Amino acid sequence: MGETDLEQRVRQLATAGDHAAAVELAVHALGDEVYAYVASRSRDEDDAGEVFAQACADLVTSMPAFQFRCSIRTWFYRLARSAGARHRASPGNQRERHVALSQVSEAVDQVRTRTRLHLRTEVKDGFRKLRDQLEPDDQQLLMLRLDRDLGWNEIAEIVEDVDDTAEISRAAARLRQQFQKLKDRLRTLAIAEGLIPSDS
Repeated sequence: MGETDLEQRVRQLATAGDHAAAVELAVHALGDEVYAYVASRSRDEDDAGEVFAQACADLVTSMPAFQFRCSIRTWFYRLARSAGARHRASPGNQRERHVALSQVSEAVDQVRTRTRLHLRTEVKDGFRKLRDQLEPDDQQLLMLRLDRDLGWNEIAEIVEDVDDTAEISRAAARLRQQFQKLKDRLRTLAIAEGLIPSDS
């Protein structure tokens, strides 16, 4: 299902009041990539699972009031980013979520299991070692831009948590500059690791 089709279908379900079905569809369609995003920002598999489950619970509770000012994809990423920040701030104080997740727990478990297996491959491990040398904000930017192919405005909405058009444009410009510096940093790391040859 394409992104436009997904957006339309989720909107139809939510507008019809079938919020659980809207969330389940979003989790099935976007869960793998959102979980991978969460995992890229966590060193611990259990923490990643907790944060992803919390993001899904937040998606459940926020769906009735969601007004589609941004795409469901962007919203899911923003919820995941927020859930991660809350988890890092107080890892021992997890919010109760069993009620919120009861209707979509099977979809959440499927995504967690499937994505964990994918992330454990040797190729992913090799790239992760390189990325782990970067700052968390740089890792986030790399994931959103390269792995998810999100546009700069979408990334600005997720990372900077802004909604105003002018603020989004300014944030997108800052993030583009940060990305250029990140590419240089990655090249230096890749040369040091022998992954690519030096120009000299």
